[in-house]
Amino acid sequence: MALVSCDKKSKVEKAVEAIPVELKVDRFDQAFFESSPNDLMRLKAEYPFFFPEGTPDAIWIEKMQNKDWRDLYAAVQKKYPDFNKQTTEIEDLFKHFKYYFPDTVMPKIYTVIAEMDYNSKAIYANDKLIIALELYLGKDSKFYTFPAYLKQNFEERQMMPDIVSSYAIRKIPPPKDNTLLSNMVYYGKELYMKDLMLPDYTDSEKIGYKPEQITWCQENESYIWRFFIEENLLFDSDSRLPNRFINPAPFSKFYLEIDNESPGRVGQWIGWQIVRSFMENNEVSMQDMLKMDAKQLFEKSKYKPKKNE
Repeated sequence: MALVSCDKKSKVEKAVEAIPVELKVDRFDQAFFESSPNDLMRLKAEYPFFFPEGTPDAIWIEKMQNKDWRDLYAAVQKKYPDFNKQTTEIEDLFKHFKYYFPDTVMPKIYTVIAEMDYNSKAIYANDKLIIALELYLGKDSKFYTFPAYLKQNFEERQMMPDIVSSYAIRKIPPPKDNTLLSNMVYYGKELYMKDLMLPDYTDSEKIGYKPEQITWCQENESYIWRFFIEENLLFDSDSRLPNRFINPAPFSKFYLEIDNESPGRVGQWIGWQIVRSFMENNEVSMQDMLKMDAKQLFEKSKYKPKKNE
């Protein structure tokens, strides 16, 4: 079985490699910060989508000349003097997108220095892929005042997983209800996409955990699952549950002693294991799986948490 699986994977990867993809990069970060106020009208004409109507020119001129912004720009240029390596990685990623979703639109890549919005690190918007380089300087960058659980994902290696997350929004229907199970399965689908799109990445890189956080989840999988079942949480739509188990947080909130040991988002991780179990136990394409109702997927997944030996 392992040999067949390995052979199948190699066939898929060979087919992926054969897909022609060439992407162009526009370093808007350089174009903006290497310009003078006199160049502003030209920049606005060339990149109208980066200059919202109604924003006074004085705002852009201040950003161009402000010392703090220029220090940040210098740090970005030091880290990413060119974008060749990353472009090759993105091209490989889009080969995978194209293999599984042939209608994928090939975007033009724009690198920017934006407003440190960690919810918008990489945005795929059909013909554009916008990457905010200020959020990939490394977790120890002096420019970050964020809590550690967010900073740990401000690494270059998180760029590709972030692109998949943005792409997935267009491929995975939003949950039909706000139950914990629906939210878990939604993110489980996204993480399963990362299994296929990023075959060389570790589980910790795909979900944005430290390796020891993945280990904690693996060692406590049966405990987490038992808690969800005993507390009748799977089909509960309490609005507090996403913040307890789904959304980014320093730890998950069981309201027990184990909270401080746990990573945030354990509900996403469990959802991932449910989707993996479903795909192992059913002959369904990924495209059809992504459209499935969470309850139906769960019932057919035959999911059982692995017991820690």
